[in-house]
This record gives sequence, structure tokens and C-alpha cells, in this order.
Amino acid sequence: MSNHPPVSRELFDEVMVPNYSPSAVIPVRGEGSRVWDQQGKEYIDFAGGIAVNCLGHCHPALVGALKEQGEKLWHLSNVMTNEPALRLAKKLVDNTFAEKVYFANSGAESNEAALKLARRWALEVHGEHKTQIIAFKQGFHGRTFFTVTVGGQAAYSDGFGPKPGDVVHAEYNNLESVKALISEKTCAIVMEPLQGEGGIISPTDEFVKGVRELCDQHNALLVFDEVQTGIGRTGDLYAYMGLGVTPDILTTAKALGGGFPIGAMLTTTEIAKHLKIGTHGSTYGGNPLACAVAEAAFDTVKDSAVLAGVSQKAAIYNEGLNAINDKYHVFKEIRGKGLLIGGVLSDDYQGKAKDFLIAAMEEGVMTLVAGASVVRFAPSLVIPDEDIQEGLARFERAVAKVVNA
Repeated sequence: MSNHPPVSRELFDEVMVPNYSPSAVIPVRGEGSRVWDQQGKEYIDFAGGIAVNCLGHCHPALVGALKEQGEKLWHLSNVMTNEPALRLAKKLVDNTFAEKVYFANSGAESNEAALKLARRWALEVHGEHKTQIIAFKQGFHGRTFFTVTVGGQAAYSDGFGPKPGDVVHAEYNNLESVKALISEKTCAIVMEPLQGEGGIISPTDEFVKGVRELCDQHNALLVFDEVQTGIGRTGDLYAYMGLGVTPDILTTAKALGGGFPIGAMLTTTEIAKHLKIGTHGSTYGGNPLACAVAEAAFDTVKDSAVLAGVSQKAAIYNEGLNAINDKYHVFKEIRGKGLLIGGVLSDDYQGKAKDFLIAAMEEGVMTLVAGASVVRFAPSLVIPDEDIQEGLARFERAVAKVVNA
């Protein structure tokens, strides 16, 4: 480690494109749900790398898989297949509705593949008129130009010139708004089975089942973006399993690799056949290193004790956050499912989610926001109960700071 020049937050401003504004804290080491910065200060991680670190930092199963595969084979390209990719695909197929898997490197890429597949399927099965994609306001599906256009936040997609066409947006949890848009020209409805970036909003039973029925009536595909909700986050392996609604295409990433970049699109054989040879691809998609780590993450999370632990740990969070709120009255609602939790700020604190995040960091607990008025928590699925309690104690001190500022 010795010959490295010193690295400071100022170096970011010097060498990095200014599209991010990262914290002044530079973490250098993590173990479990605790992280240490350059000065050796300890933080409890309630952010999970934005719902990515499903097993915390440096989990032995993931470190073991990385080391073992790292000594064997890293990359081949898709001119050949490899054993870790096939093992992981088989596990994804065996544990979900899906029959076929396409590997990518991220959630955005998985969604890009899903959108291209939906359009190609509609074109080949139904004809050139069937191109409309319905998505939802405040939805988030990634930052490629197609996925950001489908995402329902104009602030992210405006200002880059002409957008991909025939994409419209309904209101989440408003079935009538979907009915008003859907027609025989609709090829797909794309939705998160719990809106993440849009504010941690769960779908009503009537809404999610109604969307499935509308897709069936109009020969449209239902695409579930489970990039944030998948791999145990809600207490089910995938969120669709807890909703009683099966999509036609599902995308997964974030926690799939437990911190190693990987994404996947899952679908049926009948739909998958439309991405025939040459229609889509990815240089790194399905590389052995990523798939080996993801297989270890998948095996660890799908354990019934881990999945059962999610709702038990969520209960500790909800109880703790409500207790803090009884004292300080900063939240109008604590919502979400499993370990994807949103504290919706009360009217007095609208637009101030970042203030809570900054104060929390100062107190030694890492949190997230979901929009300007929701504080978001997406910790490790195996965070020890004592880390939750200690993190909540630190968060309470942060809340007190903001309230008394």
C-alpha cells in the first residue's frame, strides 16, 4: 500500500466529472454493517450502497467466491459460455417464474434489454403498430437514454435532445390513469413492484393485480423492474412473489452481486426467442468473475432463515423509527416493505431529507434519501440486531441535531 500518493476529497473535484457531489467522508474499509473512513472513524451502514450490499461488507462467502474464481478465469467474452454463468442462470430459473436469463452489468442495462425485447416481441408477434410503452411518474429505471426516458422523472431525461418515442407515463397506484393510456398499440407496461427512488411507495393489491389484467386484455407484456426490490430486499426472494402477480419479464441487479457489478433479465422461453443471435449483446455480461460472486450471494440470501430475518429486522427498524418520531415528530409516515424503508418527512421538514443524511453521517450512521422529502434505509439483509439498535441511537442524535438547529 505504501507507494500511493495521498487521496483527499479535493482530488475528486480535480479529476472527476462533476455529476456527483460525494460526501467528504472517504471510506477505506468495511466489515459486516460497519465501515471505517480514512481517519479511522466508524460508521454503521444503513445505506447498503443503495440496496446493493445485501450481505454487508466483505462477507466471507463473497470474498471466498471472488478469491477462488479470481485464481481461475475472469473473462472470455460471449463467443464462449462459462460454468459460473450457467450455474447462476440455472438457479435463477429454478427459483423464479423464468425459463431464460440474459446477463448484463447493471440495472440500467438489464432494463435496456427488457425494453428492447418487449419492442422486438411486439413487432414480430403483433406488428409495427404495437410500440407504446407505459411507465409511471416518479419511476426510475436507470440512466441510459432509453431507460431514463421510460423513468418518470423529467429532470433526469430532459436536456439531451430528442428522446426515444412512444413512451407515456401513468400515475402509480392509479389504475384509471393506466386504463386511459392503454390500447392495442401498447407493447409493455414497465413498473417497479415498489417505487424506490420515487419515495418508497408500495403498490396497492388492486393496482398491481389490475395492471396485470390490463396487460392480459391488451396483449401487452408486464415488465417488473426488481433492480432494487429483488434478492430478498422485501422479505421475498423477489417482490412479485409477495404480490401474487407474475410479470412476463423481470430485471434484477444491485443486490444480485452483493456489491460486484452484475445484472440480469429474466423471462419465458416464448418471449426470449425474439432476442435471437445478433439482436442484443454485452461484452462483459455473464463474465465468470461476476457470476461466481453472484452465485455465492444468491445461495446465501435465498436461505429461508435469511429471508425470514428480513421482516424481523424490519420490525426493529419500524419500532425504533416510530419511537424516535414520538419524541421529535419529523415523520408523517414510515413506509416500505422489508428492509426498504422510507421515513416520509412531515410538513415542517419538507425538502430537507439531505439535512438528515448529512447530520446522520456526522453522528456515524450512513443513510439515503428517496427524493427531497424521504429518508431511505436499505441496510444489509443480515445486519446484526445490535448494529440496528446502535445505528438508530446515532440516527436519533442526528434527528435531534436537525430539529434543534
